[in-house]
Amino acid sequence: MDEIRANKIKEIEEIRKLGVNPYPYAFDVKDKISQIRERFNNLANGQKDESVSLSLAGRVMAIRYQGKSIFFVIQDSTGQIQGYLNVSIGSDKFEFFKDHVKVGDFVGVKGFPFRSHTGELTVFAADYQLLSKAIRTLPEKWHGLTDKEKIYRQRYVDMTVNRESFNRFKARYEIIKMIREFMNGEGFIEVETPILQFVTGGATARPFITHLNALDIDMYLKIAHELYLKRYIVGGFDAVYEIGKCFRNEGIDYKHNPEFTMIECYRAYVDYNYMMDLTERLVSYIIEKVNGTTKIEYQGKAVDFSRPWKRVKMRDYIKDHLGVDILEDPDEKMVKILKDHDALPEIMERGHYIEKLWDLVEDTITNPTFLLEHPVEISPLAKRHREDPRVTERFEVIVLGNELANAFSELNDPVDQRERFEAQAALRNSGDKEAQMMDFDFLRAIEYGMPPTGGLGIGIDRLVMFATNAATIKDVIAFPLIKPENFDKSGMEIEE
Repeated sequence: MDEIRANKIKEIEEIRKLGVNPYPYAFDVKDKISQIRERFNNLANGQKDESVSLSLAGRVMAIRYQGKSIFFVIQDSTGQIQGYLNVSIGSDKFEFFKDHVKVGDFVGVKGFPFRSHTGELTVFAADYQLLSKAIRTLPEKWHGLTDKEKIYRQRYVDMTVNRESFNRFKARYEIIKMIREFMNGEGFIEVETPILQFVTGGATARPFITHLNALDIDMYLKIAHELYLKRYIVGGFDAVYEIGKCFRNEGIDYKHNPEFTMIECYRAYVDYNYMMDLTERLVSYIIEKVNGTTKIEYQGKAVDFSRPWKRVKMRDYIKDHLGVDILEDPDEKMVKILKDHDALPEIMERGHYIEKLWDLVEDTITNPTFLLEHPVEISPLAKRHREDPRVTERFEVIVLGNELANAFSELNDPVDQRERFEAQAALRNSGDKEAQMMDFDFLRAIEYGMPPTGGLGIGIDRLVMFATNAATIKDVIAFPLIKPENFDKSGMEIEE
């Protein structure tokens, strides 16, 4: 690769000596490949339309030389099409293409459409321009790579040579667009909240710590949008949402990335029952728009997102599967079951026992299911249930053992909220780095009064995973976090 790269750099100098700029500034693109294919789909074999003047550009993906003719494949963001040129373009132009245009280079083409005698829709190049000379050569066997980290590091190559990957990312951003359209249609206003925070909260998670030189103080990257979105509700907004990045300094696996995208929304004067309906409608809408049906296959498993979704209580589900009552049984019984499953938590405390017990059974859920009524110990921001104060008006949406959404009837009692924060602070002081912080400004905000409010958070990465049948979260994050690689002084990778 180093030798090929060096030869390409020499070739660029040769091109410049010919009076050709290998990196011109612009090209007048008037046609996308998908539009050309649709527009001239009815051309018969051997038929051409010289009355049309096409102007397209893209990356050369293949070249075939055939005597005084050259066939090549050009790819833009919408697809691929065959290009063709022969000596009629002029000997200098023909020889330049033959000698200096290679797979991986970008070219602009002007010409007309025709269908070859073998049935291939083709653009006859009456003229072309080299737009960018590639120094590195595209891999030939990228699809067979077993080193997934190389794919994730060089996503720009993956997108180029693997259209399935490219189309998955197009789908991701279409899904985000659909979510925005849906939420706007429901009367929500899109807002923004700070990423850098003096106190972070809204989730049980370990934050990233950074330092603000201007004030010589440590700050945190936000772990959730929640507490600032609620401040909007206190400030008089009736319905708000945010789509943005959150950061949690935790493990990396097939469903977790320390930097991830989430939508959170809050609406005044509603509770978690409203949020259940909203979640069902939004998620089912996205799945059906992307797949044409709410009944999909995900990694070989049938999953039905059709409404209505099943509803189960956390207490009942754990009791049915493990024989322990998380509201009535003593800690000792929970600890015994966790020991039997080799699943003791790092923090030996009732809330952590409950979460670990749930971890043991969540994989038994396949179709989207509302998990209801989490105990107060593990829900510091949710309102107590109106019929049983030991649990909260909270739900999670579980799909194939994965948490897809989390929602509450939001706690707006400042006295109760202070007590919950104090309990979380005690856990932090005992060594629980994921426990929530005491946020005095948030307490002050809701002391001014926050109306009854329903809130919801949905992990967009996981939603895209299900919608596009992606095996891991890294397949739907364009540039996921992986360990860094080393380069030599020339910029070449150092193989480990």
